Amino acid sequence: MAASSGDDTRVNEQIRAREVRLIGPSGEQLGIVAVPEALSTAQSMELDLVEVAAGVNPPVCRIMNFTKFKYEAQQRAKESRKKATNIVVKEMKYRPKIGGGDFNTKTRKVEQFLAEGSKVKVTIMFRGREMQHPELGRRILDRVAEAVAHVGRVEVMPKQDGRNMTMVLGPDKKAQAAHAKAAEQTEASQATDVLGTDEADDSVETANSATTVDTDEAHTTEPTASQSS
Repeated sequence: MAASSGDDTRVNEQIRAREVRLIGPSGEQLGIVAVPEALSTAQSMELDLVEVAAGVNPPVCRIMNFTKFKYEAQQRAKESRKKATNIVVKEMKYRPKIGGGDFNTKTRKVEQFLAEGSKVKVTIMFRGREMQHPELGRRILDRVAEAVAHVGRVEVMPKQDGRNMTMVLGPDKKAQAAHAKAAEQTEASQATDVLGTDEADDSVETANSATTVDTDEAHTTEPTASQSS
């Protein structure tokens, strides 16, 4: 059992309250009990009594293996820091007077980066007298943000950085999921429309076939002039 938490979390004899709301090791509610009784219960299980919510009255304590709990928390924090460190920031550069074809090509690449989970720094590069018209750069950045809104969102708003204007986009998982769902619904709707058209064509073909058969039968049963005489 842990003798000391080594942080602000109170464990075992460090708990100062007279009574606590006790939670068992599996999450079961054990009610409000005196701290000595709660400690005795935890010790009988060879576990720790850990104060998990000190700001309520009475405090909430849980019976657990605090050493294991703390280790797992440290591992989660370490993994989180690792993921944060591994975030890749790509960069895509535009000119204020970029042509439509180049704009579309670069923006598709930005969309790809965001879909792959990377952040993207979008840079507008000004030259000479272009610096007198920052609104041109802002207009390009707004167009990029709008074009990739289904996969990303603006994390750092446009700002002037010397001769450049920059904006940072980050992946937007919710937007990506919504876009994917909408695409699936559209595909399903189109498939239903095609199926309905095929069925209508089959119905017309069947009706035409029936008409042809009726006509043939009429020709077959109609008596000839020699037969009637």
